[in-house]
Amino acid sequence: MRLKISQFLLSLVLIGAVMLGGCSTQQVASNTSSPTSTATSTTQTTAEATSVSQTSSESIPEIAGLPRLEGKATVVITVKGSPITIDVDGTDAPITAGNFVDLVQKGVYNGLAFHRVVREPQPFVVQGGDPKSKDPKIPADQLGTGSYIDPKTGNARYIPLEVKPKGSNTPIYNKPFDATAQPVILPHKQGAVAMARSQAPDSASAQFYFALADLAFLDGNYAVFGNVTQGFDVVNKIQQGDRIESAKVTQGAENLKTPTPKP
Repeated sequence: MRLKISQFLLSLVLIGAVMLGGCSTQQVASNTSSPTSTATSTTQTTAEATSVSQTSSESIPEIAGLPRLEGKATVVITVKGSPITIDVDGTDAPITAGNFVDLVQKGVYNGLAFHRVVREPQPFVVQGGDPKSKDPKIPADQLGTGSYIDPKTGNARYIPLEVKPKGSNTPIYNKPFDATAQPVILPHKQGAVAMARSQAPDSASAQFYFALADLAFLDGNYAVFGNVTQGFDVVNKIQQGDRIESAKVTQGAENLKTPTPKP
């Protein structure tokens, strides 16, 4: 029993390290479930998941105006002169992957810091991508709440939680999924790249994290959109405060589809 309790408490601590703030008041009011509770106690059934996954993306308003990656892309992030190659999966996470590739193309990640690194008591995540970290005067303990602000609208861009279960043709959106009942296509394996978010499922924006180990208890609660294919040794050496020198799309840029602005 003591062992089980220790593992439970450890899970709560580690999940807290993925959470970020900065979601709007409206999001908090309309989304009351927390990553902690959904990762440790889920109520969604496989039948419900199948039904939701069959919903067409066109019927989800949040998706219509967001970039989409139709296929694969390769992104290379350089830290301390060393490259990290990421295979970005727009086939199974089109909106999450599209958002990431679009921000890379816009140069949003260049110069941003990794503000959270958790390796103890066991390897967990390296998290970065907070646009506020562009300013070196902001201390690391004040980071983790920033979102990407669209300069055209002056508003933050948020993307819905996107998880695709095995056997489904389309992802599930807007709510956590019980991955213990049905595995997901993009799990939190070592080297996975996923979006950080607050308690609100649809609060991810720009912040992402690298999984330093297999983290199955996060599956279904956070959106994985890619994997490190080269340079995981570089990820393992990242320290809090290290910065992204550059982030570039080296392959698959043509697969990014951005919505046409309405006249």
